[in-house]
Amino acid sequence: MVHKVIQPEGWAAPKGYSNGIEARGRQIFVGGQIGWDAQCRFPSDDLVQQVFLALKNAIDVVRSAGGGPEHVTRMTWYLVDKKEYVARLKEIGQVYREVMGRNFPAMTAVQVADLVEDAAKVEIEVTAVIPD
Repeated sequence: MVHKVIQPEGWAAPKGYSNGIEARGRQIFVGGQIGWDAQCRFPSDDLVQQVFLALKNAIDVVRSAGGGPEHVTRMTWYLVDKKEYVARLKEIGQVYREVMGRNFPAMTAVQVADLVEDAAKVEIEVTAVIPD
C-alpha cells in the first residue's frame, strides 16, 4: 500500500472510503471532473456512466503527473441527486472499482443545487500524493 489508512480505534469500518489517509510525496490537486469525454461532450445522461467518465477523467489527470488511482488520497463528489446516487450505489461501486481498483481514499459526497454544466449529474475532485 502506498499510503497508510487512518482508522480510530473502536470506530466501525467505513464502506467504500477511508476516514483518513496518511501520505508523503508530491501533491496533485485535480479540479472537479465531470462525466464528459475528452472533447467536452456528454456521451450519456446516465448517472453511472457519468461517474465512470468523471473518475476516468480525474485519473487521467493523475496519470499525466506520473501517478495512478492508488495515489489518490482524497475525493469530493458533488451530486445533483442524492436519492439517485443512493439508489444506484451497487452500479456506481462497480464502475468505481473498474477505475479505482480497491483504493478507498478519504471521501466526501454532497448534494448540490446544480453544476455549471447543465448536463452534468456529478463532479468529482481528487487529491493524489505520489511518493518521492
